[in-house]
Amino acid sequence: MHRRIIVPSALAASLTLAIPASADAGGPGVSPGELSVPGAPGIGDSYYPASGNGGYDVSHYDLRLKYEPATDLLEGTATILATTKQNLSRFNLDLGLKVSEVRVNGRVAKFAASGAHELEVTPAVPLERNKEISVVVRYAGKPSEFKVDGWSAWARTPDGGVAAQEPDSAVWWFPSNDHPLDKATFDVSVSVPAGHQAISNGVLQSQSTALGRTRFNWRSDKPQATYLATLAVGKFDITTDRTANGLPVLNAYSKDLGAHAGAARASIERTTEVAEWLETVFGPYPFNSLGGYVPNVTSGFALETQTRPFYSPRQFANGANVSVVVHELAHQWYGDSVSVRDWKDIWINEGFARYSQWLWSEKEGEGTAQELADYVYALRGADDPFWTVKPGDPGPENQFHGAVYDRGALALQALRNEIGDEDFFAILKGWPKQFAYGNARVADFVRYAERVSGEPLAELFDTWLYEPSKPAAPAAAAAGLSAPAAPRTTAKAGAGAKAAAKPVQPKSWKKIAATNTVHDHERGHDHESGHEGHGGH
Repeated sequence: MHRRIIVPSALAASLTLAIPASADAGGPGVSPGELSVPGAPGIGDSYYPASGNGGYDVSHYDLRLKYEPATDLLEGTATILATTKQNLSRFNLDLGLKVSEVRVNGRVAKFAASGAHELEVTPAVPLERNKEISVVVRYAGKPSEFKVDGWSAWARTPDGGVAAQEPDSAVWWFPSNDHPLDKATFDVSVSVPAGHQAISNGVLQSQSTALGRTRFNWRSDKPQATYLATLAVGKFDITTDRTANGLPVLNAYSKDLGAHAGAARASIERTTEVAEWLETVFGPYPFNSLGGYVPNVTSGFALETQTRPFYSPRQFANGANVSVVVHELAHQWYGDSVSVRDWKDIWINEGFARYSQWLWSEKEGEGTAQELADYVYALRGADDPFWTVKPGDPGPENQFHGAVYDRGALALQALRNEIGDEDFFAILKGWPKQFAYGNARVADFVRYAERVSGEPLAELFDTWLYEPSKPAAPAAAAAGLSAPAAPRTTAKAGAGAKAAAKPVQPKSWKKIAATNTVHDHERGHDHESGHEGHGGH
């Protein structure tokens, strides 16, 4: 699920744009005496400085697309509604496909490609601060042929193509301000050959067939980060339902999943059940639809694409695994509704999604969260590099390292033991409500937990999220963690066997560990699918 597409060479090229040779004088629509200057080519992320863009805030994307599965040709007209945040002489969008025309407020604008995927747009007249604008971009290309450092977030399938990746996938199929800080609502309309389907986020508003083509119109009506937007074209078996509360449920399975088909369906058809249980943990489901889809891709990861998570068939190679569904659906609250302000804050996504798997295990009687925490703590010695990764700020190279998941979940169990179940579960429900549809940092969570519990928690979080070493036994004991008892050994086995005995493994451990590739985008192994290294974005 996670590989950053900005590479050093591209980053250097794009950052040069941040220092204009000269600022344009104020023009029509710009207050006298004020300068209009280019918007920054990056939004200011600490891990990925060239990610996103500055100078404006998008409120809505309207994407009208046509896709040809046989040739991988994607043609698009994107209408972007935004508000300027400064006087702008020029601004950037993120897009990798070839642009034929750009209009700003209805007037033809100049444009130029730069860096790895920057589109520099110069409107006919400078734009005044705090004004609503419309940007129309016409573009086309074959997404599979666009690569950054030899890597692609677009996967071709035997019958179509799929855009799903973290932290970037948008540049392969639509122009955007590509960072979670700039969320927007989406309308996605896709024309495909009759007999194919187009899957995207939210609710299917309508579909119609004429002249051998079918158009699917999707709407995602709550703020959505660009990397959480998804598109899949292919031949799918589709199941639909409604939840007890009336939300539409749509699941889609490639017709050619082969031996994985049964296990995939047995897992994803439990989406409604899992979501209803998660509502008891995290509060009301935050979006307008539910579901999931499994295209015939060769990757092994899963991704929390908003309202409709993406699952690779390989997630079900060893049979059904509801734990991965729990993980991706937990992200709808933690990661999708409440998103990172900066990619270094990834723990507020992944630590909570992993802990939700521990809570599911507890509910299913397959090992309590405490037993899983004890097992994780005892599993690795103090000299294991696992403990050098800081979940609260892991660095871009370790953003999806296993420690962000497992050590991140350990931090939550330590918090639970410190403040008690009443306050802990109040926090799990209150946090998504407090920051609904917005962005937050790790520090925001620490302050929120302190406010709800009335206890000072900075030292606890520093120990479990920021110290690059295994918390010592006293700290673990204070957090209620201990090494699980080893299996009994016979007298005949002797002391050597006792020394070699391993901690007791909770029954759910293998299913949870199987999702450790859920966010592995396999960039180092398969440039067509991308990879991170851990389970379930």
